[in-house]
Amino acid sequence: MENITIKIQATNNPSIIKFEADTFLTQHQSFEFNNIDEAKPSPLAQQLFYLPFVKKVYISGNFIAVERYNIVEWADVQEEVANQIQEYLNSGGIIIEASAPSKKVPVTVYAESTPNPSVMKFVANKKLVTATFEFPSIDEAKLSPLATELFHFPFVKNVFIDENYVSISKYDIAEWNDITMELREFIRSYIENGKEIVAPNANVVLEKTQEQLDANFESLDDTSKEIINILEEYVKPAVASDGGNIQFESYNEDTKTVKVILQGACSGCPSSTFTLKNGIENMLREMLKDKVQTVEAING
Repeated sequence: MENITIKIQATNNPSIIKFEADTFLTQHQSFEFNNIDEAKPSPLAQQLFYLPFVKKVYISGNFIAVERYNIVEWADVQEEVANQIQEYLNSGGIIIEASAPSKKVPVTVYAESTPNPSVMKFVANKKLVTATFEFPSIDEAKLSPLATELFHFPFVKNVFIDENYVSISKYDIAEWNDITMELREFIRSYIENGKEIVAPNANVVLEKTQEQLDANFESLDDTSKEIINILEEYVKPAVASDGGNIQFESYNEDTKTVKVILQGACSGCPSSTFTLKNGIENMLREMLKDKVQTVEAING
């Protein structure tokens, strides 16, 4: 069974803290509980209300948000609450009863062009996944019911799913003007109906759980760790806004060569070579001095 990890996330409201899981706790449903009586459909929320400082519990997607009364400060109790939630989830505790009525939140999806003319980005107002997933074919999409259904459209070539969007690469047989509305409505309806985006065990099978990622990171040499940290902080946010992703593959200390995998809109993008050489390579050479000479890309 997958071991669920909880991370503490501050919010704009100092009274509310989010406890984020590295997996989904509800199937794109939202639940709000104002007291222990209202929380009967959620054994987890009821347990949290036994803490005297808990004022409100909100469960949605991959997080639990808790609002506190002013009798305590979050700095004094947040670790305890995070551990309690983590232990509860990993002991197989019920989050929400199947019959619980959810709070209906309208789903919106908008289409956004990318620097890659073959790729369109479809952005939702809900979190879709807790890790990045790329599926180059219907055979490799078995872990994603959404990607599998998208491949039933004859013009879909590649599906990339990240945080709150889906990047779709098309074959040249279709023009975006003719298919964008159809794809946008399909994705919106799919999410609104609470269908599964990726299988619950996808993170484990593809070694994308937080524990696996942390273990892989710790097994690397110091320079590789530095490269990953630079990519995460300076490069990934920019390429994500364009509907893509860059993933560290390897570092060769002898040749001072870094290999990265380009995914989503970045894969096969006409401008990706320029971005790679004039952006990423120059950045790594500047920040890591004599440790990096060349960056090579592999299309995902």
